[in-house]
Amino acid sequence: MKQNKLLPLGLMVALAIPNMVKAEQSADEPLTLDKVLVTSPEPLPNSQAHVREDTVKALKSRTSDTASMLQGLPGVSLYGAGGVSSLPVIRGLADDRLRVKVDGMDLISACANHMNPPLSYMSTDRVNELKVYPGIAPVSVGGDSIGGTILAESSKPEFATSADEVLTKGEVGAFYRSNGDARGANVSATVANQRFSLKYNSSTSKANNYDAGDNFKAAGNTAVDGNYLNADEVGSSSYENRNHAFDLGMKLNEDHILQLRFAHQDIPYQGWPNQRMDMVYNRSNQLNLTYNGDFDWGSLQSTVYREKTHHKMQFGEDKQFMYGTAPGMPMRTEGDNRGLSIKGEIIGSERDLFRVGAMMQRYRLDDYWEASGTGMMMSPNTFQNINNGERDRYGVFAEWEANWNAKWMTLAGIRHETVKMDADEVQGYSALYQADADAFNNSDRSHTDNNLDLTLLAKFTRSPTETYEFGYAQKTRSPNLYERYAWSTTGMAMRMVNLAGDGNGYVGNVNLDPEEAHTLSFTADWHDAQQQDWAIAVTPYISYVDDFIDAERCSGGGMMSGCTTANLTAENAFVYLQYANVSAKLYGIDVSAQKKLHQSDKLGAFRGEVVVNYVRGKNRDIGDDLYNIMPLNTTLSLHHTKDGWQNTVEWELVSSKDKVNDERNEQETAGYGLLNIHTGYQWKSVRIDVGVENVFDKLYSQPLSGAYTGQGATMSGTAVPWGITVPGMGRSFYTGINYQF
Repeated sequence: MKQNKLLPLGLMVALAIPNMVKAEQSADEPLTLDKVLVTSPEPLPNSQAHVREDTVKALKSRTSDTASMLQGLPGVSLYGAGGVSSLPVIRGLADDRLRVKVDGMDLISACANHMNPPLSYMSTDRVNELKVYPGIAPVSVGGDSIGGTILAESSKPEFATSADEVLTKGEVGAFYRSNGDARGANVSATVANQRFSLKYNSSTSKANNYDAGDNFKAAGNTAVDGNYLNADEVGSSSYENRNHAFDLGMKLNEDHILQLRFAHQDIPYQGWPNQRMDMVYNRSNQLNLTYNGDFDWGSLQSTVYREKTHHKMQFGEDKQFMYGTAPGMPMRTEGDNRGLSIKGEIIGSERDLFRVGAMMQRYRLDDYWEASGTGMMMSPNTFQNINNGERDRYGVFAEWEANWNAKWMTLAGIRHETVKMDADEVQGYSALYQADADAFNNSDRSHTDNNLDLTLLAKFTRSPTETYEFGYAQKTRSPNLYERYAWSTTGMAMRMVNLAGDGNGYVGNVNLDPEEAHTLSFTADWHDAQQQDWAIAVTPYISYVDDFIDAERCSGGGMMSGCTTANLTAENAFVYLQYANVSAKLYGIDVSAQKKLHQSDKLGAFRGEVVVNYVRGKNRDIGDDLYNIMPLNTTLSLHHTKDGWQNTVEWELVSSKDKVNDERNEQETAGYGLLNIHTGYQWKSVRIDVGVENVFDKLYSQPLSGAYTGQGATMSGTAVPWGITVPGMGRSFYTGINYQF
């Protein structure tokens, strides 16, 4: 029984990376490319959101950021971050509000600025499949999230087909992008017999600061060492990333497979243009054992894993390093993540399919800042931001899918999770921090949340050309460790805790309640009977979120505190906030359409696509707009394929963002349009990609890019000018080549 039994839910967008054409194909054979559609075998809602065969293979040449491979899907956008660490957003909800699983592991960002999000741990060359469940995710893939689920999977083991055969195969590739002088390479090799399979992947990518389309700030020296940045250079946007992975597969028999994965990531540095700190070291080791088995009664899947992260932040070369006697601000984070999950699919009858499962996760976090210099601001003690933070999850679920007849399918699920959190007592650098430390240490820090998720779905297939889906979900998420346990109101310490990239300072709230979202969604999907000519899908949705974790300005602090009375009314300036529960509402609509325009032997095939996304978010308590909500945006694409050629002309249109969060002094952004051109050719086992992004070298700011804090004395609250957003990348030429053997 195959694991894609979840596909009839109609809420999954799958991004499948196909195998290239085999090397043994002769030159006389016509080239046939594997078809790649983010769709299911049936005409399902949201299946119109897809990445087609003419673009998917080129993605590794265009980006080193796995999350960016989701760009352009209905309802999906990206928070700006480091070059390999952007954060996906689904219908206005991002970061920890999404459940992101990488090869079955629930990974957690171990950083006060969330610089190492889960998808950053899977390099683009390892991606075999990405699945997105927006909004009303089935409980079997949900949990501790309110916005949806993203599943990232590497390839399954490959085995030889006969006892006397030894399967050997591999791939090498390289890319170059002109803007930022980005370059990288990847290699993989597989050797297998009928029972065992061993695969090795390795990749590296490196880039300098990128340039915007035009000047967006003043040029000049930015740091005490005289580092000079041009007026169009985006400071702190360089990076280097190295990844290695070993996959060992063992076939117990035709229906039972074990897979042991070991992955290692080493990031020597990654600049952050919208954070006051940079990543100067990130090392992660992941060990993951997965079992998949098919039985007469159904299937069983289990995963056990452990992941350890060692992470360091400091000021990179574009940010001022010396503050009096203090040589910067060294910050360290250590995360230890262990988990176990088991899921079974049970065939009840031709009509009924049941899914049951359980999971547990044990997570420990230490976030500490070593003393620096000799003054009381950053010495003589080690500053304990999170001391032995604990966040443990225990969950069970049950789900029933029923195909009543050819027209009606329903799905109902319930999930319960217990989330236990705690943290030990803390200390500051010196007596200057003692009052806040005492208040935190005397508080009740142990919390147990009992969270309930419900999902109800119904799909009605009216005819071969019409499908309608209705859904309701209750989803619950507990706060993360930083939202609950970041404790210092000192301005400097608050500026170092920022999950949003807005340049502001934050302090946690030990009394936060879990978020509980109630979501209604409806999808209408119209298409031709063969699903080959045209299709249109429209999905309006609305979510009411009780105890939404927003932020409000703090006041009443002492001389060193950012929480002053003036902070309450500050405009056109960075401010200081405390996480707080509010009532929120998000609503919007996703539209996608495609049409075959022409097909002939002489000219090849032409296809047009359009994706439109709109979402609004409101704080219902005070009427403010929610932070970092993507404005109306559209992507228009013209695709052409002929023989081995794949060509795409893409036009991105984004309206101005003028509905902004006043509490954070969020900055507005202007509307823009970008033209991108991509072409690729595959001949036998060789694929070459070239293209130009932002053809007209337009200066623009991505609406979710955050505040520009990429250079200068970023530790200071006033030395960084307010009012500059991080600009997008200017014109960039790219090329990539991959060879399979």
